[in-house]
Amino acid sequence: MKQDAQLALAVHLPDDETFESYTGDTNLTVLRILRDFVAQPSLAISKQGKNSPQQELIEAVNSFYLFGLSGAGKSHLLHAASNFADSLGKSSLCLPMSEVVNMPVEVLDGLEQMDLICVDDIQVINASSQWQQAIFDLFNRVKEQGKLIIIAGNSAVPDLGLSLPDLKSRLSWGYVEQLKQLTDEEKMAVVARRAGQRGLNIQTDVIKYLLNHFSRDTAVLIQYLDTLDKLSIREQRKITIPFIKEALAAK
Repeated sequence: MKQDAQLALAVHLPDDETFESYTGDTNLTVLRILRDFVAQPSLAISKQGKNSPQQELIEAVNSFYLFGLSGAGKSHLLHAASNFADSLGKSSLCLPMSEVVNMPVEVLDGLEQMDLICVDDIQVINASSQWQQAIFDLFNRVKEQGKLIIIAGNSAVPDLGLSLPDLKSRLSWGYVEQLKQLTDEEKMAVVARRAGQRGLNIQTDVIKYLLNHFSRDTAVLIQYLDTLDKLSIREQRKITIPFIKEALAAK
C-alpha cells in the first residue's frame, strides 16, 4: 500500500511553468528570492555540533513559505522551482495537498531524501490533525537532512486554520513571502499565453470580456479557457464573445 501510494506522488509537472514564463513584474522580487533559494548549495548538516555555522544556516534558510490568494501564481512558482531544481541536477517533488490529503500519511516517508520538496495548498489539511503532524514531522526530517522545502498556502500562517502550534511555528521559521494579485493586464497576458500554448487565436477583447464578466481569478479564467477550448472544438466554432455568452450562460 505504501509503495503504491508513493508512486501516485509522481506528479507530472507542466514543463512550460518556469520562472521565465511567470507573467508580469508584480511579484518579480519574490520570484528572484525563490530562485536563489532553490539554487543555493546543498545544506547537508555538518558533524561539527549543534551550534556550528552550517547548522545555524540550515535553521535560517532551508524552508520557504509562500502565500497569496487564488490566481496569484503560487502553483506556477512551485512547479517552476521544481523544474529549476531538476535543471540543476537536484531531485525534487511537488505535493498538491488537495490530492495527497486523500492518501495515507505514510506516503511522506523517505521524502526527506529529495533535494527539494514543494507542498501546495497547505490550507486543505487544517481539518486533519494527522496530516498536520505528518507535515510537521516531514519538515523536521527535511531540516535534519539539510534539504529544502517550499510550502504554499492561501493566507498568512496565523490565518490558515491549523491546529498544531508546532507546524505553525515551523512555517514561520524561514523565508515567508506574499504573492500580490496580478494586475488586469498581467492576468490577460497569462490567459493569452495559455491560449497560445493550446493553439488558440483569441482576440484581446475576448479575454477582456472573460475578465470583466466572469472572474478576475486567473486560475478560474484558465478553467473557463479549457471549457471553451473543448466546446469550440466540438462545435467547430471560434471563441468569440457571442460564443462565450452561449457556452458559459449557465456559469
